[in-house]
Amino acid sequence: MPVKKLIKSGLLVVGLLVTSAINPVQAQDIQAEMVVIAHRGASGYLPEHTLPAKALAYGMGADYIEQDVVLSKDGVPVILHDIHLDTTTDVSTKFPDRKREDGRYYAIDFTLDELKTLTVTERFKADSGKQVYENRFPGDFGIFKIPTLEEEIKLVRGLNHSTGRDVGIYPEIKDPAFHHAEGQDISKAVISVLEKWGYNNPDSNSFVQCFDWAETKRIRNDLRYQGKLVQLLGENRWGPPEGTDYDYLKSGDGILEMAKIVDGIGPWLPQVISGLGENGKAVMTPTLIAAQRAQLLVHPYTLRADQLPKWAGDMNIALKAIFDDAGIDGIFTDFPDQVVQFLAQNPAS
Repeated sequence: MPVKKLIKSGLLVVGLLVTSAINPVQAQDIQAEMVVIAHRGASGYLPEHTLPAKALAYGMGADYIEQDVVLSKDGVPVILHDIHLDTTTDVSTKFPDRKREDGRYYAIDFTLDELKTLTVTERFKADSGKQVYENRFPGDFGIFKIPTLEEEIKLVRGLNHSTGRDVGIYPEIKDPAFHHAEGQDISKAVISVLEKWGYNNPDSNSFVQCFDWAETKRIRNDLRYQGKLVQLLGENRWGPPEGTDYDYLKSGDGILEMAKIVDGIGPWLPQVISGLGENGKAVMTPTLIAAQRAQLLVHPYTLRADQLPKWAGDMNIALKAIFDDAGIDGIFTDFPDQVVQFLAQNPAS
């Protein structure tokens, strides 16, 4: 059968990736010290947050697969990196009159049925339409759809059943303050789905992450969520959620405060490794040292083979610094196969 027809049928991704790409020798055990977190799936190869990208990440041996979650108009948790639709879908073509005054299209303005009519593509720039990562999956091969959180859980759980592995999920609650302002409680909606599927205790093979420190505390203290929590760290110059001071959270006192609530932190990679020293080894930041002393898991974002840190000449240099030098517990990556391969070939890690 021609490759084009295979792609259209979806068999190229789900069939090849799941049945032949899984290598039990390379796949990292979920109890392993260092874990591979597929950032939006295998997004270096297929459009982010599509089910084929998640199947590919699974087949590549990732330990956890990430889900960014927003809500539809009818309150259904769906998988999208942004609260907006206009840089990863054809919403402007199919619903030209549904943009807000700021010119953006918001997922929360569309029902699930409407969202399901959209085609998902590789991320592109809103102003020019130019693909952000030119060498990734061609943007004009529009064959993908927006999944719900529950659909993605079913995919991962189904693959766990058929392969005998136990790959975890790693949902992020996106912009809870925005959802509250729109009259919806995204944390409650997401936790409801997670509890339905048993991701609601410290032993669950899952992490829930959020950039909003006030919401993270609410999830633990008010909503009484008992699963593993991760506080994401950004920079104040990015415009943090109200009540979240990343400079404080990165400090020693902030780390100790977070350790009372969360199981780990998800820092931006430069917040834990500032570069390489004269000896060629990673320079660990005070934030990383404090987090490790507080026995918090550290899962930085995002390692991309096509957008490496300035101090890293290639993926192996970056991975050696992350795992061997800095002793970091796991990494979010668009290229899970390369990280799995590194860990398999470097058992000292």
